[in-house]
Amino acid sequence: MSGEEQKRQHESTHHADERREAPPVSKGSVLIVVVIVLLIAAVVGVMGVLSRKKDSKELADYTNTSSAPPVSLETPKMQQNASEIVLPGNMQAYTLAPIYARTTGYVKVWYHDIGSRVKKGDLLAVIETPELDQQLASSKADLSTAMSNAGLAKTTADRYSDLVGSSAVSQQDTDNFISQLAARNTQVASAAANVRRLEELVGFERVTAPFDGVITARNLDVGQLISADGSTNTAGAGTVRASREIFDISSIDTLRVFVNVPQQYSPDARKGVTASLTLPQYPGRKFQGALVRTSDSVDPGTRTLLAEVDVNNRAGELLPGSYTEVHLNVSHAAPALIVPVSALILSPDGLHVATVDGDHRAHILKVTPGRDFGATVEVLSGLADGQQVISNPPDSLTEGQEVRVVTPQKDNKQAPQTAEAKR
Repeated sequence: MSGEEQKRQHESTHHADERREAPPVSKGSVLIVVVIVLLIAAVVGVMGVLSRKKDSKELADYTNTSSAPPVSLETPKMQQNASEIVLPGNMQAYTLAPIYARTTGYVKVWYHDIGSRVKKGDLLAVIETPELDQQLASSKADLSTAMSNAGLAKTTADRYSDLVGSSAVSQQDTDNFISQLAARNTQVASAAANVRRLEELVGFERVTAPFDGVITARNLDVGQLISADGSTNTAGAGTVRASREIFDISSIDTLRVFVNVPQQYSPDARKGVTASLTLPQYPGRKFQGALVRTSDSVDPGTRTLLAEVDVNNRAGELLPGSYTEVHLNVSHAAPALIVPVSALILSPDGLHVATVDGDHRAHILKVTPGRDFGATVEVLSGLADGQQVISNPPDSLTEGQEVRVVTPQKDNKQAPQTAEAKR
């Protein structure tokens, strides 16, 4: 036997001995391994279920939180009104008259421009009306013809009336000529009326001032075609502006100032009450006026009383159309809460504000407004002192709706600056 065969026989014998020496695997060990694997799988499954439940709960909480509209709250400020209230007012001319053309023609000349002071009866412009002049001449000729025919008819009727008594003419012919006389007289009256009408239209060629005042608008120029319906045609441009006045004249020696007095102050708006006016173009100055009349009726929409204050303006310092603040004395002070205009909710039944309760539910309250300061408004009733309001409620906000109160962004920006300033 060779060496290689001996070697292979030796290895085969060695492997056979190892197989005989390996201990058998018991069924208990296999069962233990299976149980351990199942336990591990069960733990992993339970942990996965718990993780998914946690994620679902967090998602539900996030969804519920995000679905509520974010709002910011603001606390209204209490203001104790003094014995004087300040109301916004608009100045107007005591008398304002737009002047329209009453005849059709071309502008021959105009005499006064904007800013000119005029007296009653002063000539403002002259309009040339050649067609109208010809119509007047024709109507006068028609009147002369009618008068001649009426004279002939009267002579004939008188003659027949004298002859009918002697039976020289028939009664029928006499009655016919008397009827012709009446018809001719009617024609004379009609022609005379037409002449007077055209003479009045010709008189409108001269545009005059109806009262003492100042010209505030001039909408005509030389050569411009003016129509009696108020329209003007610019020569060469071909454009027509319908129903436009040719002049505006205002009486400004006395100005009217209209103010809306809140209902709670209406007893103090009495005729003869002195009022002072302040204007932004005259800082530090006050102009004295007097309350002359009121509407004697409170507007149900605004709960205010319309009042008129007249102020002397003979010096010409005050201009119609200006904004002014009217200071009125009141008999008692009335506290009021000041809220931003952005917090107001306008609805058909009036003004409202929105508040938030402890359960983060919105409640809409009806309030009574007072004076309007532009960015803020007085609230006279409907809101308690210290009760916070939603500073900018969304349009879709409803009663009882859940909201999410957030801190305004400006507060978050101020915090780091303060902390950095401290460092």
